[in-house]
Amino acid sequence: MNQRIAQPIRILLCDDHVVVRAGLLALLDSAADIEVVGEAGTGEEAIALAAKLEPDVVLMDLQLGEGMDGVAATRRLTADQEAGRSPHVLVLTTYDTDADITRAIEAGATGYLLKAERPEELFAAIHAAAQGRTALSAPVANRVMANMRKPRPTLTDRERDILAQLAHGLGNREIAKALFISEATVKTHLGRIYDKLGVDTRAGAVAVAKEQRLLP
Repeated sequence: MNQRIAQPIRILLCDDHVVVRAGLLALLDSAADIEVVGEAGTGEEAIALAAKLEPDVVLMDLQLGEGMDGVAATRRLTADQEAGRSPHVLVLTTYDTDADITRAIEAGATGYLLKAERPEELFAAIHAAAQGRTALSAPVANRVMANMRKPRPTLTDRERDILAQLAHGLGNREIAKALFISEATVKTHLGRIYDKLGVDTRAGAVAVAKEQRLLP
């Protein structure tokens, strides 16, 4: 009786640094059950190649220079995941801030790995991601668990209102008009929101607010 030969895991690399992609390609070529089917230097290119090559897993960097970042590309790539038509995205990056991790997971990433990991950890994460299982670097997993154990920050009603407007993409002037307050007041509230959530950007505030279910 003939045994069925397992197909290799098809990988698409997305990183804006050519040297990094070359190193990953050389490393992954050493694994018999992993096949790199394409390389992309931008998020836009990754989306186009994924539609054409149909990889099982996209190894995605977060910072991609000009154009969309890795989070936006991940969101686009995983849009049809529930219908089984999208690749799994495994983030591979040097960034491990709470905001980056939260944004990537919210965007649909199956796993989050740091570039400092050992090769065997990367191989294991790729196999997990190909099966739709969560794969996290130990430091990332520790941060996620620590954040889950943190008491939720207490926000005022006004701060929640402003967060809700942020989540809809409004700028300070638009928020001021919508809530009938001054732009200076909006900036003051934003500063307090950032301090309470431990972030320093609007995107970070929205990501943490979603993670901790602080939005209405």
